Order: sequence, then structure tokens, then C-alpha cells
Amino acid sequence: MSKINVVQAHAVSVDEARERLGDFEQTMGKYGVSLAWSGAQAKIKGVGVSGSVTIDGAQVCVELKLGLLAKAAGVDADRLRGSIERRLSAAFGG
Repeated sequence: MSKINVVQAHAVSVDEARERLGDFEQTMGKYGVSLAWSGAQAKIKGVGVSGSVTIDGAQVCVELKLGLLAKAAGVDADRLRGSIERRLSAAFGG
């Protein structure tokens, strides 16, 4: 099982940070992955992937666990980490 952790600093409110994650959430949805929000936290669920998104006053933290099904489907953890980093950087101007 591969683990991916990405932390992105931000200088906006928690509500604004959640709004800025809309494109990230839509992109995840294209791959059958959903985010179930409860306040400033979301559970990530999909076939072969699970994890969470946590927003606080200074950063957004995305944690993913890739299971065997993700690996069998050809998901490369390093490429996925890079993609998430680029999307969060674009969303928060970092």
C-alpha cells in the first residue's frame, strides 16, 4: 500500500480554502473518487483509494492510501503526488 501526503500552505479563510478545492474535487470525481465533507474535513473514498482532506487556518493536508486495486490499475504514486501538488499550488497561488 502506498501513502501520499501533500501539504499546501494558504492565507485564506477555511471556507475560502474549501471553495478553492472545488476543481480538485471535480478532478477526483472524474476518476470515481468522492469527497464526503464534514466541516473542514473530508473523507476520500474510491476504488483502490481512501484518505482525507483536512483544512485549518494555515494549510490544506491531503492524505491518500493507494490499495492493491489502484496499483493494478496502473496508478503511479509519485505521478499522483505531483499532480496533487500542482493542483493545490494552482488553487492557492503557491
